[in-house]
Amino acid sequence: MFRLWGKIWKDNHILRDTVICSDASDTRTHKIFHALEQICYEFDLENPIWLDSNIADFKRCSKTRFHQDNFIEQIEFDFLEIQVIEED
Repeated sequence: MFRLWGKIWKDNHILRDTVICSDASDTRTHKIFHALEQICYEFDLENPIWLDSNIADFKRCSKTRFHQDNFIEQIEFDFLEIQVIEED
């Protein structure tokens, strides 16, 4: 089982969160991208752009934050955070 936790933060408070579960026999990268797409769909957001800093953070601790720089449209929160909470 693969689970990715998505959270929207504003002023140090979680506004919304969701957990996406997957049993697919896909690669880890595909599971992450697919789960992020589902999170963005649920939160009615565009998919964020992965910058080098996001990739480095995610490789280091399986967690990253997407700020305004990662989105083309204006966002009404401080950042979107994703974190892997379970991997097979």
